[in-house]
Amino acid sequence: MRKIIVATGNEGKMKEIRQILAGDGIEYVSLKDENLQDVEIVEDGTTFEENAVIKARTIAEITGQMVLADDSGLEVDYMDKAPGVYSARFLGEDTSYTVKNNYIIDKLAQAKGEERSARFVCVIACAFPDGKVITTRGTIEGQIGYEEKGENGFGYDPIFFLPERGCTTAELPPEEKNKISHRGRALTAMYEKLKEEKVL
Repeated sequence: MRKIIVATGNEGKMKEIRQILAGDGIEYVSLKDENLQDVEIVEDGTTFEENAVIKARTIAEITGQMVLADDSGLEVDYMDKAPGVYSARFLGEDTSYTVKNNYIIDKLAQAKGEERSARFVCVIACAFPDGKVITTRGTIEGQIGYEEKGENGFGYDPIFFLPERGCTTAELPPEEKNKISHRGRALTAMYEKLKEEKVL
């Protein structure tokens, strides 16, 4: 079975990636699986693209293997698109998402309807051993809810409300969320690109 390294230690992301890219006899392994979780990756990019490429390149250079990396986050228009690329580090890396989510809800206390617009953004980068890198981007539009709802998903999912569905992404069944999510869209686009590259 072929193995592709995914430059993340986030189990929530790994679960989604394995569900979305299931099949083709490829095993997707995390940094933890490969004992690379202590590798220091300096994510100093100012865009999702830059950070995804930094992660993929860093691990590809160390391992000499093809590496996928994801950089994703939440953009809240009312907060000038914050937390954006700093979504994971927003209010401190060790701060719980319940605290982060409620902070955002409080910030939008005066915002109504369209003023609560937000989106999830995901960029997938694939770094090849020869130094070549390709990227894909996926987004999903929604609004910030008024309270946390739902037990599925992770991170900001409980406050990301989809008006057309009448629920948050944390309330969607995982297989339904994966079809429409930012990560699902970016990974599906990457899957197609890798097929074109004859990698898969």
